[in-house]
Amino acid sequence: MDFKVAGSQFGITGNLARPENQGDLRGDHPGDVWAPAKDARINILKSMLGTLGQPREDISEHAPRLERTQIDPEKIGLLIGPRGQDHPGHPGRDRHPDRHPGRRRDRHGHRRLQGGAAAEAALARIEALTEDVKVGRVYSGTVSSVKDFGVFVEIAPGKDGLCHISELADGFVKSVADVCSVGDKMDVKVIAVDDQNRVKLSRRAVLAEAAGARRR
Repeated sequence: MDFKVAGSQFGITGNLARPENQGDLRGDHPGDVWAPAKDARINILKSMLGTLGQPREDISEHAPRLERTQIDPEKIGLLIGPRGQDHPGHPGRDRHPDRHPGRRRDRHGHRRLQGGAAAEAALARIEALTEDVKVGRVYSGTVSSVKDFGVFVEIAPGKDGLCHISELADGFVKSVADVCSVGDKMDVKVIAVDDQNRVKLSRRAVLAEAAGARRR
């Protein structure tokens, strides 16, 4: 007979009893099988508690974890690329599973990530990709392009804004090259987002706030 019992020291949480041959259930009553099952379960639990007296406060870094977030379905294209080119023929799956182990997506915009630190990093990147740029927020960005009239700063993956030359510093800036170059890190504040989602940034506002904080 196939007989399985699962439970804790407080009682049974699940069981399976499936006779496979005639006469599998022996004894005066089928209930006779429960007593030895209980004794075996209690012995196993005692051995487990002797090894680990209480649950660990955190999961091992080698154990799989599941993180889940929800995004606007209209923004799924930001994750999978134009026309879903990163996931050809595999809805909800990555073309390169070795690069993103345990990452899955469904049609409703739910994103599931399995893994430890890798899942946390991937989740942070997904949120950065799909989060709306907020006016008044300060971002730590990277200068992606330098022009005569200002610089473009990437404030999130795939999101750039323009910091006009007049917003680069408190005083007059003769040349953008005097202040920064491509690849430089720069804290900028979002001062406007127009109807076409073009982002206007200001480094001068961040410097002014920092100077005011020092004076206080």
